[in-house]
Amino acid sequence: MNPLDNIRVVLVGTLYTGNVGSSCRAMANMGIRHLRLAAPNLQNSWDEGLRLAVHATDILENREEFASFEEAVADCIAVVGTTAREGLYRQHVKAPRDCAADLLALAEQGPVALVFGREDKGLLNEEIAQCTHLIRIPVDEGYTSINLSQAVLITCYEFFTASGRYEPPHEKAPPAPQAQKMQLMKNWSQMLCDIGFMKPIQAEHFMQGFHRVFSRGVYSKDDAALLLGVARQAIWTAKQVKNEACQTEKGK
Repeated sequence: MNPLDNIRVVLVGTLYTGNVGSSCRAMANMGIRHLRLAAPNLQNSWDEGLRLAVHATDILENREEFASFEEAVADCIAVVGTTAREGLYRQHVKAPRDCAADLLALAEQGPVALVFGREDKGLLNEEIAQCTHLIRIPVDEGYTSINLSQAVLITCYEFFTASGRYEPPHEKAPPAPQAQKMQLMKNWSQMLCDIGFMKPIQAEHFMQGFHRVFSRGVYSKDDAALLLGVARQAIWTAKQVKNEACQTEKGK
């Protein structure tokens, strides 16, 4: 079972349909599909919400609406409130990253609600009191207010990441064996001599630098300068060959 299927995003007292639509898009990005609106107090039409949902209109259209916060979370085995405010009963908050794995484990057993408050004043104290967990997105203390849909995106991202469902791309080709690397160095050395970047007597010195670059990548200014020198010499040599070819063609 995919525990993300048991995550319920609950928006409480939401004012603007655009934030609902943007939240749907954020949810879809993170593989979370179930949206609930608790006592919505929408001030505009659904045109904006549909526009900002983009390709997540199915989440918007399949939303569930409840008359109260209590009804929206009644079937949930964990109610996770989000809060940016300080207070006596908000001191046990955790960052989403610090509790996402544990909450996903709970979601394997039943619905878990991720609750987001009103755009203008967040969750009320009586709603906070009904939450089993509290989370706060870490932000700079100079400005702690986060747009509703951004808060949904960040929180859902942490849950998606904790689910382990994302597999980063990996190199398809196997690592190069040492013999192939040494052949590369040999051919590279010959090429540098052929284009006039160095003389054979200088090869041992220069190839030490190229060994370093090929082993760790272009890291230092010296590394970059070394490769830039090769590029400039190769460009100059190519021009010379091209000019000679043009002169030969004209002489025919």
